[in-house]
Amino acid sequence: MTEAMFLADLDDPRVGDQVAVTGDEGRHAAIVRRIRKGEVVLVSNGIGAAIKGPVLSSDVNGLVVEVAEVLAEDARPLRFTVVQALAKGDRSELALEMLTELGVDEVVPWQSARSVVKWAPDRMERALARWRSIVRESTKQSRRFRVPRVSPPLTTAELALRIAEPALTLVLHEAAIDWISSVQVPVEGEVMLIVGPEGGLTAEELATFAQAGARQVLIADGVLRTSTAGTVALAQLQALARA
Repeated sequence: MTEAMFLADLDDPRVGDQVAVTGDEGRHAAIVRRIRKGEVVLVSNGIGAAIKGPVLSSDVNGLVVEVAEVLAEDARPLRFTVVQALAKGDRSELALEMLTELGVDEVVPWQSARSVVKWAPDRMERALARWRSIVRESTKQSRRFRVPRVSPPLTTAELALRIAEPALTLVLHEAAIDWISSVQVPVEGEVMLIVGPEGGLTAEELATFAQAGARQVLIADGVLRTSTAGTVALAQLQALARA
């Protein structure tokens, strides 16, 4: 059985040390997950480091874990960012879960013209907190040692200004001519994917992104949902990068 993973601060742990998992995370581990003394778990700091070891104690205050093994996830030279248009229902949440499982580095919420969902200023922080909670939980579920960054939402104009920053920016669109397989993936730097909403991208958005330097690509011979398009594209890019 795969060991459960939890998130906590790690201060240069060494074999034989003891690590405490406290607060809400610790209480969740002990009370909700019912982790017991003697079970082997993973504890990560969410930025690439982790330890593995047996639980020495489990109570209402959380867990104490003995460090049996120190682990690390090396920083990758190629970073993947997905700009996800706000979607209705649980579409955005599903996208976040799958992108995190694949190892996305950053997710950027985007208020596109055809997004049904609108983040009002007074609800923005709550919505961001929800997205960050989802990627945090998905990180633990997939046993990854790095929690993806969820950035503040961007408008179309703000997104256009950011397009030139990555080494490569791709817009997923069903009317594109080039397949994503024709893209030359850089060996290092940032690759950014722009995923539109359920209603698709407007002609104005496409023109704005093209003028800013983004390239349109196809990822399937059908139209994918906004919840799955980013994951399909990211998986293809990761395969291309390893080819």
